[in-house]
Amino acid sequence: MLVLTRKAGQTINIGDTISIKIVEIGNGYVKLGIEAPKELPIYREELYEKLKQLNKEAVHMDIDKLKDFLGLK
Repeated sequence: MLVLTRKAGQTINIGDTISIKIVEIGNGYVKLGIEAPKELPIYREELYEKLKQLNKEAVHMDIDKLKDFLGLK
């Protein structure tokens, strides 16, 4: 992992299309501003992990229960 030190107002660039600006540094938090192409999904880690878990569960879901849930039966 690359670790960088930045101050509020400073920016990190990733390639030509992604920039991350340190908007604010507070007591125990950092507020980031992210500019990236719209087609690039950006998630908080806790939401990304939940999404991955839900996708794993969906793969093993009983198709009949899913159809019933969606009202397709």
